[in-house]
Amino acid sequence: MSDQASFSLRGRNPDVLTCIANLSNDEVFTPPEFANKMLDTLAEAWAAANNGADIWADSSVRFLDPFTKSGVFLREITSRLIEGLAVEIPDLQERVDHILTEQVFGIGITHLTSLLARRSLYCSKYANGPHSVAKGFSSDAGNVWFKRTEHTWVNGKCKFCGASQQALDRGEELETHAYAFIHTDDIQARIAELFGGNMQFDVIIGNPPYQLGSDGGTRDVPIYQRFVEQAKTLEPRFLAMVIPSRWMASGLGLSEFRQTMLSDRRVRELIDYPAANDVFPGVEVKAGICYFLWDAAHDGDCNVTTIRNGDVVGPVLRKLGEYDVFVRDARAVSILHKVLARGESPINEILARDKEFGWTSNFDGFHEKEHSGDLPLYYIRKMNRRVGYISRGAVSKSEHLIDTWKVLVPEAFNGGDGIPHQIMGKPLIAPSPSVCTQSFLFFHVGSRKAATSLKSYYTTRFFRFLVSLRKITQHATHSTYAWVPKQTWNRTWTDEDLYAKYDITKTEQAYIESQVRPMNLAEGDDE
Repeated sequence: MSDQASFSLRGRNPDVLTCIANLSNDEVFTPPEFANKMLDTLAEAWAAANNGADIWADSSVRFLDPFTKSGVFLREITSRLIEGLAVEIPDLQERVDHILTEQVFGIGITHLTSLLARRSLYCSKYANGPHSVAKGFSSDAGNVWFKRTEHTWVNGKCKFCGASQQALDRGEELETHAYAFIHTDDIQARIAELFGGNMQFDVIIGNPPYQLGSDGGTRDVPIYQRFVEQAKTLEPRFLAMVIPSRWMASGLGLSEFRQTMLSDRRVRELIDYPAANDVFPGVEVKAGICYFLWDAAHDGDCNVTTIRNGDVVGPVLRKLGEYDVFVRDARAVSILHKVLARGESPINEILARDKEFGWTSNFDGFHEKEHSGDLPLYYIRKMNRRVGYISRGAVSKSEHLIDTWKVLVPEAFNGGDGIPHQIMGKPLIAPSPSVCTQSFLFFHVGSRKAATSLKSYYTTRFFRFLVSLRKITQHATHSTYAWVPKQTWNRTWTDEDLYAKYDITKTEQAYIESQVRPMNLAEGDDE
């Protein structure tokens, strides 16, 4: 009885893993409560695939967290196995030793987190130390491996993760952030090197690093997709990961990963949190967070659940690859079907491309005072819309669009994660002739009347709702408008008109209005 009391993972009240601060927004600690939700999802799927069997009562199942930080997944898995295997292995110490030496494995992402993970799992930073609850290890590391790994630089970039040599080739005293799991040409050989030959993992689960600084630190590039792809090559029975939701519709370099995920019929469950704060309090991850459960034996549609501020939609059985991007909320699909069924031309046929006139947002080759023959140039500085002037001769790109009426729309608009959301920044009519910097995209038409009509359409909730289905971050690119149909520009458009045209039901109208707030334009917003 005293042995049983000594190994209850030390009582943990309060749980220390709910108290530690995150390392950064890129390497986020997983709250224990959330880790257990993922484990519940795994257990339900295992039971469904194995005639009701309890995964926690199976002494042969092997688990791997290949990017462990706090050790929370390994710890919670161990706690469940200790309870589940009590009948098969009655002696507590024997049961603990079996679980920790034969079933639970991890790869630390830094030296610090490897120590933290061992402390969480073994109750000691040394697996073979006197305070460790495990008695079967001969090494300090146990089954939580970490060793400093170096990037492989090719022409200033790491060939495995794309990291910038300028940013991360910085000496022995600092972490390399060269994660062992993805810095190898042969992951099977790497796993054999770390844990011994013939190591097959039934479950791979965890929360990978999200991004790395690149290009000398001037931008961040996503990295989590590399962990997902690498994990699949190990051919587990189940794979579960927490990743940013941005992959669903955007993200630098994520197009191929998005199409792979959407077409993968083995994705069994997808649980989406549009507001990351619902998962990681105090951590900002643009576009939210999701976790998925991949089942090697599954070949079918995916159960999708959306959770925001405690409100749960789903699970709804859906085909992930129905479109080129993923429509996150199932309630939107019926509306989108109605709109696309009409086969109308998309409005982005009259939408300019990024940097249409060739000038970036910080372009300053214009003057403040108008000279004869100058064109007005619209730009944004410090969130303020301004007008400068530039000679027609200075325009060397898209000259054919100078003499059009334009509805300028900000390329970026945030406004937070709360709903209802404005979705887009306010529009601005620019007369013919005119130009703008990259701060704006613009719709181009032939007259003031058409521009005014288009502007009324843009301000409707209906328009901005359709944009929101593809706009998952603050940026709205040309493709973001692909599902907005073009209209005739000879009238003022209202939501009531559009609801009637597309046969939007009262329930669907209420849903749109719960997501998109009115856009109120002040007098003088036209120009």
